[in-house]
Amino acid sequence: MPVRYLHTMVRVKDLDASIKFYELLGLRETRRIDNEGGRFTLLFMAPEGQEDCPVELTYNWDGDDGLPSDSRHFGHLAYSVPNIYETCQFLMDNGVTINRPPRDGRMAFVRSPDNVSIELLQQGDALEPAEPWTSMENIGHW
Repeated sequence: MPVRYLHTMVRVKDLDASIKFYELLGLRETRRIDNEGGRFTLLFMAPEGQEDCPVELTYNWDGDDGLPSDSRHFGHLAYSVPNIYETCQFLMDNGVTINRPPRDGRMAFVRSPDNVSIELLQQGDALEPAEPWTSMENIGHW
């Protein structure tokens, strides 16, 4: 029985903060459903040219006390980037904490405003190890 990937859903507490974070990663809104009766918004975001691989941000208008504080019920989202160092610097310049710096020139982890782990992977071969990344310690966990 063949299956087809549809999307990954994450629940968010602050829709605007989450949109800003995913936009920093290069994702754009592709579809939005505001459900008045259910009092929730489903917002789909994807990288340009990859609209068939979205992340679905689910926002409950009246809050979401049931959302775990650490969101560890979810593994992570993964995106490849053309230059891991430039991407991490851009994210840091915009207030994002690099939880696992790209010391190896290949992989980094950050967290969304809702503690969703985001894995960033260098496209192609790893870059040569470079400062300040090789000396940076992990911050928190991913």
